[in-house]
Amino acid sequence: MRILIILLMLCVSLWTQPAWASNTQLVWLDVPADSSHFRKALTPQTWHFPEDFGAHPDYQTEWWYYTGNLEAEDGRPFGFQLTFFRQALTSDPAQTTSHLRGNQIYSAHFTVSDIRDRQFYPFERFSRGNIDLAGAESSPYHVWLQDWSATELEPGKVRLQAKAEKVAIDLVVNQSLPPILQGDRGLSIKGYEPGNASYYYSLVQQPTNGTVSIEGKAYKVSGVTWKDHEYSTSALTPGTVGWDWFAMQFENGTALMLYVLRREDGTLEATSAGTFIAADGSTQPLSVQDYKVNVLDTWKSPKSRGTYPSKWQIEIPKLDLTIQGRSMLADQELNTSTATYWEGAVAFEGQLKQQPIRGKGYVELTGYVDRLDSLLAERTP
Repeated sequence: MRILIILLMLCVSLWTQPAWASNTQLVWLDVPADSSHFRKALTPQTWHFPEDFGAHPDYQTEWWYYTGNLEAEDGRPFGFQLTFFRQALTSDPAQTTSHLRGNQIYSAHFTVSDIRDRQFYPFERFSRGNIDLAGAESSPYHVWLQDWSATELEPGKVRLQAKAEKVAIDLVVNQSLPPILQGDRGLSIKGYEPGNASYYYSLVQQPTNGTVSIEGKAYKVSGVTWKDHEYSTSALTPGTVGWDWFAMQFENGTALMLYVLRREDGTLEATSAGTFIAADGSTQPLSVQDYKVNVLDTWKSPKSRGTYPSKWQIEIPKLDLTIQGRSMLADQELNTSTATYWEGAVAFEGQLKQQPIRGKGYVELTGYVDRLDSLLAERTP
């Protein structure tokens, strides 16, 4: 669901550093006008792990997306995001004439939400995917951009490390369930155009412990982390202005992913979808007809003047599930040089089969300030 933001930021932000960015690298960018030489996600594929934890350079765009909700020993809550993006400049590495130029561009986002002190810390970096500045490997699993990294310690155990001005994380994430294949056996369709889809799996309910550091003070923390990994060669259907993406991890061990693609006329794209994940890892796919997302409250950004949903009610009758979600910190808005959007920690509670259910997660809200399909059209070579 992040493909448009990746394309926009990689096409423009390499030259223009946003106010909240740090350590932006000068890179050579030659974005291809024709993506037809890249492979596309057209049909379900056979997955191979651990190989598919790594990079898929035959596809133009890829990301490894970690979000988590943590608590210190005294109950102080934190949220974090550590995301690595890969963008191929050409499908033929032979066209890259210099080892400094590189065929892959990597970027990374790192954010910490300090819920108690109402502070949000966002950062980003860019680099070439060569001379060990950045990259992604599967055996052993390792994704990095300089000293921001996700590194396999042993099968099923990954260390996340990132440090920026005022904040840092050093976390160990433990895989508890097999990869959850989203959509049709991992083929997640975003639009009806051929190839407007991604290959997409998630690792959910991953027990996490380590430290979060704020202003030089380290807090021992524990909680759960969600990982998304997607790769594709696609974009949004024209007329789709943005999306709302939800990742929820509940205290009873279940989890829920769903997204709504918003059309310019106020309707939802029919390819909006989701997945309910039971505590044992079994899944139940959800179509847009299966759930309803009602906005109960909003928040207006003093920076962008954009108005975002901040409280929701989600109803899924086929699961006998009704929950409400609320942002844990109002200002978790990212102001980039090309697109402004909101992504942050959210708390949920409600009922599942007449039993109380509670949890936390992350929500991503795009298209409330910048209409993303228009921005993409403006930036297309």
